[in-house]
Amino acid sequence: MKVNEEGEWNMMTGALRRIKFPIEYELSPSEIDVGSNWVTLKLKNIGREPLRGLDIQLHSLDTYQLTVYGTGLFGAGHYLPILRPNGEEEEKMFRVNAVGSANVYVTIKAQRAGRPFTWASGWTNLKVSEEKAEIGRLLVLSNPYTSIGKTISAEATIKGLRASTGLRLEFWVEPPSGVSEEQATIEIKDLPVGEEARYTVEFTPQETGYYTIYAYLYDEWRRIDYKTESLYAREP
Repeated sequence: MKVNEEGEWNMMTGALRRIKFPIEYELSPSEIDVGSNWVTLKLKNIGREPLRGLDIQLHSLDTYQLTVYGTGLFGAGHYLPILRPNGEEEEKMFRVNAVGSANVYVTIKAQRAGRPFTWASGWTNLKVSEEKAEIGRLLVLSNPYTSIGKTISAEATIKGLRASTGLRLEFWVEPPSGVSEEQATIEIKDLPVGEEARYTVEFTPQETGYYTIYAYLYDEWRRIDYKTESLYAREP
């Protein structure tokens, strides 16, 4: 039995129907507005045994950008008495408040064959429709391990989603000591729709240990995306 996620696009909802055994699931819509929204989670048990007493929760990986509101006794989640194998699809709705796009995921705690059962979905991106741009990727142009005193480059790729001005990109580095330092602030004056632009910053590790590199993208005062990368610096 394959346990990796796989799926197909639902053309009606614009969302990806995915599988992580023993559950097939879909979260829609995948594009939301700034402010309060409702998203629908569809669940189907494709295993051989019923799942009982399901505690279903939706979690945001970035609560600055997106918050999941509670619905009562089960926090930001729902209770489902049973999810039968190959039975009818179940739907649960969640209310979220968004100031920007964010990844979310679902967790389920239940009983299967009289034993505790826990399950977590993959990440689903809920994209805010009004955003002008996004960070496509952040790369550290080095091996995962480097040497103290060796200059390292980090590169962020910004993709234009709408006609945009007033964008700002910030690079920060947190060294092992925990004292973060701003490496660069870049004003992005014009980024056409569908175009990509790459921006690079350099820094030189001075301590042994793990470094975290942050790239933050702002639309004037509002943070609209961020990415992180890490590397380890050791003695030469």
